[in-house]
Amino acid sequence: MISRNFKKIFVACVVVCSCLDAAPKVLTKADVRSSFEEMLNYHVEYKQLSSTLVKRSTKLFIEQFDPYKMYLMQDEVEAFVDRKEGEVEQAITRYYADDLSLFQQMNQTIQTSIVRAQKMRSELENAIIDGKEEVGPVSADSYNRYAGSQSELKNRIKLQLMSLLNAEGKAENITEWTTDKKRKVFALWERRFARIENTYLLKQQPQLEEHYLVMHVLKALAKSLDAHTSFFSPEEAYEMRASLEKQFEGIGVVLREGIEGIVIINLIRGGPAEKSGKIAEGDLLVEINRKKTEGMTYEQVLDSLKGDGGRKIVLGIKKPGESQVQKVELSREKIVMQDDRLQYSYQSYGDGIIAKLNLPSFYESNNASSCELDIREAILELKKQGKILGMVIDMRDNSGGFLNQAVKVAGLFITSGVVVISKYADGEMQYLRDVDGRIYYEGPLVLLTSKASASAAEIVAQSLQDYGTALVVGDERTYGKGSIQYQTVTDDDAKNFFKVTVGRYYTVSGRSTQIEGVKANILVPTDYYPYNIGERYLAYPLKNDQVAPAYVDPLVDIDQRHKPWFQTNYLPNIQKKLSIWTQMLPVLKSNSDYRISHNKNFSVFLKKQSPSTEGDLGNSSLLTADKMGVEDIQMAEAVQIIQDMISMRETKGLLQSKQK
Repeated sequence: MISRNFKKIFVACVVVCSCLDAAPKVLTKADVRSSFEEMLNYHVEYKQLSSTLVKRSTKLFIEQFDPYKMYLMQDEVEAFVDRKEGEVEQAITRYYADDLSLFQQMNQTIQTSIVRAQKMRSELENAIIDGKEEVGPVSADSYNRYAGSQSELKNRIKLQLMSLLNAEGKAENITEWTTDKKRKVFALWERRFARIENTYLLKQQPQLEEHYLVMHVLKALAKSLDAHTSFFSPEEAYEMRASLEKQFEGIGVVLREGIEGIVIINLIRGGPAEKSGKIAEGDLLVEINRKKTEGMTYEQVLDSLKGDGGRKIVLGIKKPGESQVQKVELSREKIVMQDDRLQYSYQSYGDGIIAKLNLPSFYESNNASSCELDIREAILELKKQGKILGMVIDMRDNSGGFLNQAVKVAGLFITSGVVVISKYADGEMQYLRDVDGRIYYEGPLVLLTSKASASAAEIVAQSLQDYGTALVVGDERTYGKGSIQYQTVTDDDAKNFFKVTVGRYYTVSGRSTQIEGVKANILVPTDYYPYNIGERYLAYPLKNDQVAPAYVDPLVDIDQRHKPWFQTNYLPNIQKKLSIWTQMLPVLKSNSDYRISHNKNFSVFLKKQSPSTEGDLGNSSLLTADKMGVEDIQMAEAVQIIQDMISMRETKGLLQSKQK
């Protein structure tokens, strides 16, 4: 739907936090070359600006402004994208002179398109408010080209506004439209549009205009290098750091700008707001330190909630349906995002239990908390409930995290050995190993994955698959991200915030997950299976390749002084490649196929998620799909596979296929 796509452009809700304390830097044209050269210095492939990168960045500069083709016209875009080679070479020369005239020309065209779109929106909004344009269902639509005429562009904007109105009506539970409600919705969305548009419309503020121009140029140049290199604004860096570390400092409220004001839509578990017991979801935030939020921009509200650690904040809260304002005093604290960390449960089976671990990401923070430590503690706690006969680790929604955590987590399930082989631009090879010689769990192990499982999740999945200590169950393949990024967002001294692809990684088999992903041993389709998700669908992905296997660790990167220790204490304990589970695969697959084909809930699920609906995940409603009477049909099947593995091991593989 257009509404779903457009909602992606804006921050609809924000966790109020402060993760980085440095004052935002005002960028100048000179920062383009210095910042981009720093990224080029790290990058795995490109070391200088080339004609290829100029052409890519020109296209990206336009696409990052108008991804859904609601502003620019086809002829306006062609004037910049279809550059002759001489013009491209001239742009490279100007780059070295800190001359951004190519991008400035595009910026001027963008400014003109914004003014045009604002005028069209105003006319259409007034017509809709006055009842001259009916509010009705809007069919899903996408545009593969820019509008060829102003009338076509205006019609697109009309459909966009209708779709946004319907979507906001659902979000606000509006059952009957009034003139006032329509006006409030459009006013809300004009504020959201303005957050993007105002970063281009700064002609009366030369310093800020240059700052945002440089920000947009650096974002385009960074993305031109490959799909995972990015330049971040300070606000984006805050969000990324909190996501990586799973902790931040704040009051623990999630806000959304609604038609009646700023709404608290969630409370972070364990945060000051939740612990106060005086704030609930649905409350309106009407005052901050006795200053009314009415009339404040969303950004001003967020800034008012930030401050130094320990600073007291007095919120004015209005409960739904009430007129009285309640005052709540809070202090900003360090909050650990428990809901985004490891969760575990178990179910009884035989004379023990089957453990179920949900690992949402590979996180690590400065206070020594990490997913590897959480898994170790979970295993210890689970053993208190009974003998662990089997284990499922759910990584269906795990998009990665810290590389060293992937190595440590994989190391929990092997004695010792190479987990990751890193290869950098200069050909240098680095072997990341587990060296402690201990296994924290040894037995039937299933890694539940999907097309959304990426990066560090793929490292763990393919590494344990390589060693034969686990079976991978889920979609046919995982995401396919096999590259390594260096990032500055967790660096307290960073002057700029970016991540840049510095190398490729391979597992002990020498295989790369790049593009290809990790192939499932047993296919159990997830919510994601019909959709085009993965590295192969991104712009400018790196190619797949491979290196020599390292089951026999060559120790080529080990200092000569340390080699004797490795030869004595490490090499004898290297994990041997197991075949016990792969030998069972024919029967395990057959049994799983039989169960899925005879499971009514799975049949309904597969029908609802038919490949005939294949398309962009952003256009789907799969994340809110019914579970058809089963809380989690994929986890249920993974547990069934574990039970088969347990039975077959006990009977030495004599379990017969259920399918005749």
